[in-house]
Amino acid sequence: MNGDPEIIDGIPNISATPEEEAALRPAGGEPYAALSNINMSRVQACFGLALHMHQPTIPAAHADLRTADLISNLQHMMGHQNAGDNHNAPVFLWCYSRMSDFIRELAGQGHNPRIMLDYSGNLLWGLRQMGQGHVLENLRLIASGESYRRYVEWLGTMWSHAVVSSTPVPDIKLHIMAWRRHFASIFGFEAARRVKGFSPPEMHLPIHPDVCYQYVKALKECGYEWLMVQQHTIENLDGGGIVRPHFPHRLVARNSVGEVEEITVLVKTQGSDTKLVAQMQPYYEAKTLRPQDYAGAVVPPYVLQIGDGENGGVMMNEFPSAYKKDFGSIGTEGVVAMNGSEYLEMIRRMGARDSSFVAVQPVSQHRIWDEVACKRGPGACDEAIERITDLDPSFNLDRASWTNNISWVKNYESVLDPMNRLSSMFHSRFDNDAAARQGFSFRKALLFLLLSQTSCFRYWGHGIWTEYGKEICRRGIEYISGL
Repeated sequence: MNGDPEIIDGIPNISATPEEEAALRPAGGEPYAALSNINMSRVQACFGLALHMHQPTIPAAHADLRTADLISNLQHMMGHQNAGDNHNAPVFLWCYSRMSDFIRELAGQGHNPRIMLDYSGNLLWGLRQMGQGHVLENLRLIASGESYRRYVEWLGTMWSHAVVSSTPVPDIKLHIMAWRRHFASIFGFEAARRVKGFSPPEMHLPIHPDVCYQYVKALKECGYEWLMVQQHTIENLDGGGIVRPHFPHRLVARNSVGEVEEITVLVKTQGSDTKLVAQMQPYYEAKTLRPQDYAGAVVPPYVLQIGDGENGGVMMNEFPSAYKKDFGSIGTEGVVAMNGSEYLEMIRRMGARDSSFVAVQPVSQHRIWDEVACKRGPGACDEAIERITDLDPSFNLDRASWTNNISWVKNYESVLDPMNRLSSMFHSRFDNDAAARQGFSFRKALLFLLLSQTSCFRYWGHGIWTEYGKEICRRGIEYISGL
């Protein structure tokens, strides 16, 4: 795939042919364990750090939403640094690049750093759009170069930072594959094939059984082997809370007709995310833990945290010095840092079996399955949910994410209705036209579709952000109507 274009006719390379989809799948084997220098026989406990990076794409090149070009919110911040917190824009830009510098500095000094990186497709495209391609070139050193593969693991995500439960089901796989394709166009197919873990936007896990099943199915079809989940978003199959969050679990996704998909999950424990990451809390928590008998072997526990890589004073100001200081002394035995795939590959070498990982499901699903009982069939879960909500109006399906106090659906009909209409029009136009799916019209329509589903348009409440989302939907509907 030499000479792979990153931008095609002004649109990011987000559409994969069937041949490219196959070429993007991980090749198998143990790409991380083969490079690891960790002495597992002398490891007490492990920890992992992940940084989430995102900037939405918005119609904001000038004040008239209906004619404004689509640009990165970071570009908008750069041009309006006297408004709100926009003065942080130059620091944010540095944050998007700096991990390459930190990793290369520490490795060059003989240290053993680790980091997992999750960049949204919007951000990757936006950096190129706004003429900051030097950031991508700096990241290429740790994404494509052989020297730093031991230290850095990239995580896949939804291309436009969409929350799964409020994304039309047919669009879930489009987001997942769009990210892999775009990442490959920037950093190469070999780098993309090493992406085995998935970091969901807003740490969201869909509760509806049919949606969760399609989500896990899509992840596996796109080559993902594990998923990061928030501790309070999962439960044991009997409805009880998990008791061993520092070990891998097995997410069981069942649908109304009895089909099952499973995927390994690594658990991000609860807490104030950026503060915990910035102050290296997982390292200090890991110091209190010891190996345990789990999944057929005695293996070290794994403390995992993810936080925004740029957002908040602690990440901008405290993280760099804390990260460098602690990795100046963290070695290859005792309490060690490991990235997610490295940890999973290494404990399998020790004898841990994925089939013996504790089985879990999305939180509150036990109530649905208790109601479904033996009445499986198309629509069984919808009917069960309707009966539950009749008895308990507080029951909801859309809050299994960073926090429990944000709904991604309630009161956002003004955005969701046109978003769903755009999705329906997109699939009606393209699903049965294989030839059209290779052309410019498909790529442009796909871009509008994915951009319309960005979670930011439903995170900040009503106002300019919902207007951004509605405007992108309007443009997409208008474009497809004219085809």
